[in-house]
Amino acid sequence: MINFLIIGGGIAGLSAGARLSEHGSVTVLEAEDALGYHASGRSAALFEEGYGPPSVVALNKASAEFFFTNDYLTPRGLMLVAKSDQADQFRKDLSELGMAEISVADALERVPVLNPETVAYAALSEGAYDIDTDRVLQDFARTIRANAGSVLTRQKVTRIRKDGHWLVEAAEVFQARTIVNAAGAWADEVARMAGIAPIGITPRRRSMARLPTPGGHDVKNWPMMLGAGETWYAKPDAGKLLVSPSEADPVEPHDAYADDMVLAKGLARYEEMVTSPVTRVETNWAGLRSFAPDGTLVLGPDPSDESFVWSAGQGGYGFQTAPAASRLVADLALGRAPELDAAMVSALAVSRLR
Repeated sequence: MINFLIIGGGIAGLSAGARLSEHGSVTVLEAEDALGYHASGRSAALFEEGYGPPSVVALNKASAEFFFTNDYLTPRGLMLVAKSDQADQFRKDLSELGMAEISVADALERVPVLNPETVAYAALSEGAYDIDTDRVLQDFARTIRANAGSVLTRQKVTRIRKDGHWLVEAAEVFQARTIVNAAGAWADEVARMAGIAPIGITPRRRSMARLPTPGGHDVKNWPMMLGAGETWYAKPDAGKLLVSPSEADPVEPHDAYADDMVLAKGLARYEEMVTSPVTRVETNWAGLRSFAPDGTLVLGPDPSDESFVWSAGQGGYGFQTAPAASRLVADLALGRAPELDAAMVSALAVSRLR
């Protein structure tokens, strides 16, 4: 009998599994051939404490020590840019992200391909960092295995029933006292199989393109760039530039792929703000970010059955919130007093959606 059966081998499932493996037997089931195959493997991989709604920011702040202590972060910086007709949106973003306005000349010094004819406003945050997402995933998986747990791939769950304890059918049949639903875009589907009411998770597609180095520049020390209203972003990655249209189009759960038209429009918005035209896309892909109806995470036991625990609705905040979110999931699953204050725990609880 397994104490905690985790459904989903992305950052939500592996981090929760690592925390719980200190207190009982853990098995993680991942449907795909590899861990972090869907949203976790297609993340923008940025840690910015002020990014997200209040409950997410609280989780970000509570996660910072874990990331810094374990050396998972590398300084990146975040730059916001806007056109002259985007002044109101720029001021709104500036306030929400807690950034400092800088001159266009300063922005051009940091990112020389910016177009001074279209960039009218700029702001910068030095408190944005790249996350070594692969190492984070693998370290959580190693913790589970070191505590005698199992992390299994090719285990697509096809049936869940309860007869005193949970019986979960995948490539094998597993018996468990507690299920942790960390199935990302498929979280509602898993809940339905278990006879638990869904919470209204909506998967939303986000496309990405990898471009050659613009203008032959060394992009290593460039900040991540964000268009006003988050209508596009660009981020250095291994000597290339990743550009996204930042779309959030609702879709059914599936192995996502980029929408060519949406990607082209996003690249055009980026291209409008720089002097180096996009001449070639080396590769493109998409990921699914999954949102609860109110746009923030869903963490903790279901009110109808406390042995069914949610770790869902991570949206685009999964990695940066994982250390604190997984601690909260473990605390609630184990019946311990959470470290987060009661208001934040309530803001993240399943009961708010019932």
